[in-house]
Amino acid sequence: MRQSRDSAREIWGKRTPHPADQRWPARVDERVKEEPDRWVQSACVLCSNGCGCDIGVKDGRIVGVRGRAVDVVNFGRMGPKGLNGWEANNSPDRLTTPLIRRAGRLEPTSWDEAMSLIAQRTRDIRDRYTSSAIGFYTSGQLFLEEYYTLAMIGKAGLGTPHMDGNTRLCTATAAAALKETFGSDGQPGAYEDIDVTDCIVLVGHNMAATDTVLWMRILDRLAAPDPPKLIVIDPRHTATAEKADVHLAPKVGTNLALLNGLLHLLIDGGHADHSFIDAHTRGFDVLTEIVREYTPGRVEEITHVHPADLRRAADIIAASKGLVSTCLQGVYQSNQATATACQVNNLNLILGRIGRPGCGILQMNGQPTSQNTRETGADGDLPGFRNWANMEHIRELARLWNVEPDIIPHWSPPTHALEMFHHCETGSIRMLWISATNPAVSMPNLPRIRAILEKEELFVVAQDAFMTETTQLADVVLPAAIWGEKTGCFTNVSRTVHISHKAVDPPGAARSDLDIWLDYARRMEFRDKDGAPLIKWSDAEGAFDAWRECSRGRPCDYSGLSYAKLTGGSGIPWPVNEAHPNGSVRIYEDLRFPTDPEFCEHFGSDLDTGAPWDETKFRAFEPDGRAFLKGTHYRPPTEEPDAEYPIYLTTGRLVYHFHTRTKTGRSKPLRDAAPEERVQIARADAQRIGIGEGDWVRITSRRGSVEARATLGDIAPGHAFVPFHFGYWDGPGHAQAANELTLFEWDPISKQPHFKYAAVRLERVDEPSSKQPIQVNLDPEQTGGDPSLASAALRAVKGAAKAAVQAVTPGKPRAHLADYLGLLDESEKRLIKAFDQVRETHPDTPDVVTECKMFAEWASQATVSLQPFIARYGERLEDEPERLDKALLVQRKQAGFDLLRDMHDLFLLVNESLISVTVLDQAALALRDEDLRSVLENIRSHNDRMREWLYARCRQAAPQVLVVPS
Repeated sequence: MRQSRDSAREIWGKRTPHPADQRWPARVDERVKEEPDRWVQSACVLCSNGCGCDIGVKDGRIVGVRGRAVDVVNFGRMGPKGLNGWEANNSPDRLTTPLIRRAGRLEPTSWDEAMSLIAQRTRDIRDRYTSSAIGFYTSGQLFLEEYYTLAMIGKAGLGTPHMDGNTRLCTATAAAALKETFGSDGQPGAYEDIDVTDCIVLVGHNMAATDTVLWMRILDRLAAPDPPKLIVIDPRHTATAEKADVHLAPKVGTNLALLNGLLHLLIDGGHADHSFIDAHTRGFDVLTEIVREYTPGRVEEITHVHPADLRRAADIIAASKGLVSTCLQGVYQSNQATATACQVNNLNLILGRIGRPGCGILQMNGQPTSQNTRETGADGDLPGFRNWANMEHIRELARLWNVEPDIIPHWSPPTHALEMFHHCETGSIRMLWISATNPAVSMPNLPRIRAILEKEELFVVAQDAFMTETTQLADVVLPAAIWGEKTGCFTNVSRTVHISHKAVDPPGAARSDLDIWLDYARRMEFRDKDGAPLIKWSDAEGAFDAWRECSRGRPCDYSGLSYAKLTGGSGIPWPVNEAHPNGSVRIYEDLRFPTDPEFCEHFGSDLDTGAPWDETKFRAFEPDGRAFLKGTHYRPPTEEPDAEYPIYLTTGRLVYHFHTRTKTGRSKPLRDAAPEERVQIARADAQRIGIGEGDWVRITSRRGSVEARATLGDIAPGHAFVPFHFGYWDGPGHAQAANELTLFEWDPISKQPHFKYAAVRLERVDEPSSKQPIQVNLDPEQTGGDPSLASAALRAVKGAAKAAVQAVTPGKPRAHLADYLGLLDESEKRLIKAFDQVRETHPDTPDVVTECKMFAEWASQATVSLQPFIARYGERLEDEPERLDKALLVQRKQAGFDLLRDMHDLFLLVNESLISVTVLDQAALALRDEDLRSVLENIRSHNDRMREWLYARCRQAAPQVLVVPS
């Protein structure tokens, strides 16, 4: 064994201080068990930092790693996960052959049988239920080339809108906030900004644990003669907070109120850069009105942060010349996540601190390749940061892929992960393909998730390197190669692209995710519109070259990159193109942002409701390359402590583990450093409840209970903290997964789940008494599976969940297009009746007579045009109650007030018809039925004109009717 340090004990290593005018010095960290025969270039995949490293290989096995001194991300440094996590590659319980479930057992099979089954089930489900019954749930651990291939399979091969990843759990809010503020994803800051700034603000970001090498970068600046000021916002007193000049510990779920308070102080104190704001932003006046209410006193009432501390933080920010702002899961997974992350953006923007050294925003990621899911479209967005609501972007992508535009899902916002699982729950999604992630531990409300994955009618494919709580519930398990066993690229938070070369072969018959999806595409015979294979590459480099062309001209431009250029030196930050052949340390140096309507990735959203803006509303703000200063008011979380559940639970990461410990739990140094689940409790709360250090504690929410030993202190009173890493694959013997307790709800814009708050109660127990909810067979290839590993308790949950789903979707599944066609047909017939009735009631009002006659004719034409589609798609099975007739088809008299009421009722009836048209048009887009779309567009056009006339007529009549007595 040779190692530069025991990183489990010396987490961040020795300091290498440097002043702001010097580059961060190199320091090479290394840990090898045997002297390598050779070193292979790679980068670490065990946090979002993306540190360049080399893999040591001997006799075809990984024996160690070392940092790459030339790499701009880490200059040779590595954290404890990076130095130790590679041991998982050599774990004896790796999956090495495919498995198929037969009679309840997972049994070994061949690749041909497994892939043939998957392809056949895909075709069966697609043909019976359409491609919208198929979903893909992926990871932030794969490579760019794999994501792009998957995105093409899903979007251009199958045409399913259901594609997302566990990046929804960790980085969705980062992407959403960047789109809301700047019009596109892409980090406006760089790691290099830390080296020169004089002020750093970490919001909900325990960097010392989540991004250890980036924290080393800050520690080295703090140790220099000219250290930056550090402000940390976190309810826990972490190792990060220990180094802060100001530590603000807000009550969980109140981040937005605190940031509104900081903005209030900066604006009220005269520190806003008005020349920058006027030239480069939109929305400052509205933002100012919102934050005016958040005085230090009001902020204290909401957050429990003392006004003097808030003012001190604002003073530090105001007095600095630079500002690096970062945030992570403390923002993203909490109340009003996207709105809060936008306020982090606003801190920099109102001060004009962006686009230059020392001034940047890092909306951090939680995983090393999550940026690539967003870039390539594997998370539901469109590849190249294209706008799903911009039809020209759809056509551009269709030309690139040589497919018809209508196959690419764009008829509604992409389906997010929790909504996909809900579709699985109700039976709307019949096939779910899960790759390199473990939702049976990482998703919220685990009893519900397990019940969904166990549904008999849901065909689950899971590809992973190990048996997990998720693969245990799958119908087909595919053994996957992991980092070090395949070649590919990935991009970190700082937009730096690394290449990871294959160092060793995967064990047994395990295959790379890329090879699995290429095989699937061949078996499905996906074709472009000329009949050629849709996927035109056969290896990783071919996929990368195709991606380069897809990204050309977009914000994430890779067109100037190649495998050769990425090999041998440092990672390179995008955009890399003719204008920036060596990459771009930071973007927006020209202070022009990608908000032009023809170019932007997103038209924006309502920060409270999440409702997307359309292009017309977006253009009305005249963005013209300016950033948006969006804001809103604080609202309390949906679940707050009460007498029964008096403590706020929050969850998060440990420095030693990554996600559900699938890899880090198989590294002895990391497992020994953090072997079990713990619950962190404030000393005052522990004393009140009677809990001592190391005592067993039962934590109970409205969704379940877990048990863990207590750790006391370093957290605000009224709060408890549980890491989310610990599940059941290594057999704890009792319930311990934090997500047994969390809520199945999400942010209205980013759709990221709310892991950071749940009301719980704590009680001391002598020992754990709960049952382990699921058992995992770590070696099904040898035992042939064991149906007893699904516990009786879990089978009971499954049965209850199945009964609940049947209650929601009784009888034989059927498409409901016919029902809405019937609704629209009835609405138009009702309009005929209504217009005729109003015309007869008011014969002496000429415009009403003539217009209502014409409108009734239009409605009659609509009913005739719908009949061929009713014949094609079927009749409604249930009668629609004539609920509107009684309310809106009232026989009135010929009088001014009665005429106004009739116009009002007609307006409502026309809108009833229009919503049916809108719903049916979305379905017609999904079915690619252009004939139906044409008919619906004609009905919409007529009904829009009806509505406009009725609206104007009501406005015209109102003053005389309502003001003059009659």
